Amino acid sequence: MLNAATRWTRSQARGVMLCAMLAVTAMFVSQNHGGPQLLYALLLGLAFHFLSQDDRLRPGIDFCSRTLLRAGVALLGLRITLAQVADLGWHAGGTAVLCVVLTITLGVLLARWLRRPVTEGLVSGASVGICGASAALAVSSVLPQTPGNERFTLLTVVGVTLMSTAAMVLYPLMLKAGGVPLQQAGVFLGATVHDVAQVVAAGMLLSTPGETAAVDSATVVKLLRVAMLMPVVLIIAALYGRSGTRRNGAAAGSSLVPGFLIAFIAFMLLSSSGWISPALVQTAGDASRILLVMAIAAAGVKTSFADLLQLGWAPVMMLAAETAFIALVAATSLALA
Repeated sequence: MLNAATRWTRSQARGVMLCAMLAVTAMFVSQNHGGPQLLYALLLGLAFHFLSQDDRLRPGIDFCSRTLLRAGVALLGLRITLAQVADLGWHAGGTAVLCVVLTITLGVLLARWLRRPVTEGLVSGASVGICGASAALAVSSVLPQTPGNERFTLLTVVGVTLMSTAAMVLYPLMLKAGGVPLQQAGVFLGATVHDVAQVVAAGMLLSTPGETAAVDSATVVKLLRVAMLMPVVLIIAALYGRSGTRRNGAAAGSSLVPGFLIAFIAFMLLSSSGWISPALVQTAGDASRILLVMAIAAAGVKTSFADLLQLGWAPVMMLAAETAFIALVAATSLALA
């Protein structure tokens, strides 16, 4: 058994080290020059696509793009507690849930209208509705693993990251100009901005020393959207696992409840119990981010620019429409409060 474990480690090591190097580089660039880590990791991975054909690297790259991805998503559960969800209040919580459900529904409808696979609508809708690149990767991991789905997922990561960055800057300016109360402004930001870190940054743009209402409400609403990642992925996994048919040329998933979703639930319950210290939660969050950065770097290495260009303009239109739609839903819900 020890020899088998040693052989497995050796077969994975080179590819894992490559992805780790790309992830460290992406984080260094992000920390020193600003910008999203996941986007830098993806672009670096695409630049090293030529290494994907090396048989010595391929096993480790595949390991990072699948296993480390799922581990990173599972660790997100430690960032959420049931008390945080309960403290939201029914209207703010309802706004978050409504935004997620309607945006994913719109994604599916847009995919059908544009004559694209329904899987693309699920990936794009979940990425905009839930938590950006992390949701796109999580949903994609339980869908049929076809080259087309992988290419679309990567393009979604790029598009949703860029749109989230723009929203992080523009939404606080618009809310401040409109004189929206800080708590309501925070709810809007938490319900509309795609990435967790950018939600916090947007809330801080509205905050002043000693006044944290915007960033606090934005963070909690966003965490509720992140909490919905588990049931959404679970439902999608169940639908595709139960079908028993081939979709888009690939076999449907065999497991109705992927292990990483069970781990997500377990971590969320553990965090809710109060047995986990804030320092450990922070460490788990950092570990999750590192694993996701390595996973997206690996996915980039496996994909070429030529493959992405084959997707055309439809994915960009879908993401733009979904981003505008979720902002409209959130604004309408707050106006009716």
